Amino acid sequence: MTDVVQQGTPEANPAALGLVGFGLTTVLLSLINAGLLPAGGEPVVIPLALAFGGLIQIIAGIFEFRVRNTFGMTAFLSYGAFWWWFALLLLFAGNGVIDLSAAGPTVGVALLLWGVFTLYMWIGTFRLPKILFLIFLTLWVTFLLLGLGAATGAQGLTHAGGMLGIVCGGLAMYGSFGIVTNATFGRTVIPLGATPVLG
Repeated sequence: MTDVVQQGTPEANPAALGLVGFGLTTVLLSLINAGLLPAGGEPVVIPLALAFGGLIQIIAGIFEFRVRNTFGMTAFLSYGAFWWWFALLLLFAGNGVIDLSAAGPTVGVALLLWGVFTLYMWIGTFRLPKILFLIFLTLWVTFLLLGLGAATGAQGLTHAGGMLGIVCGGLAMYGSFGIVTNATFGRTVIPLGATPVLG
């Protein structure tokens, strides 16, 4: 993920795959959270979360490990695991394996903890291309809104989180588009924001 604009490297950039796996899945779920698609559509998200949001990001994270990118490895493996957690939560609850009726604000607190993790990952983007800064900025705020919405039952917060999640997922898909297009053309065609030079 660090090297989203560098050209001429012999290895393929795994961030292109990880970002689209994250982005596409996030947009679909966020459309439901925002109330633009029916809540009954959540079962459609489950296989996408397992296959594309989960598995593809885990694969991308493993490849980030191979190219010695600590940030990319941590991000893709973690959010790949998030999608597996979310899909399994829906599957288990929907099939009576677990009972969430007495869970109270626990799911909301879990989302808030994901927000804390994303907040410190966002700080890591201060030295990365601007597209990653924007993705992680919108993501930690999305988790904050969704977590507060789930913990308090405030539907307005969940809808706001869904709307911001659409933006976040769209930014991730744009980042993937830029990496793929720039690599294909061998030059910067799609701007992703230069990596800041910090002392």
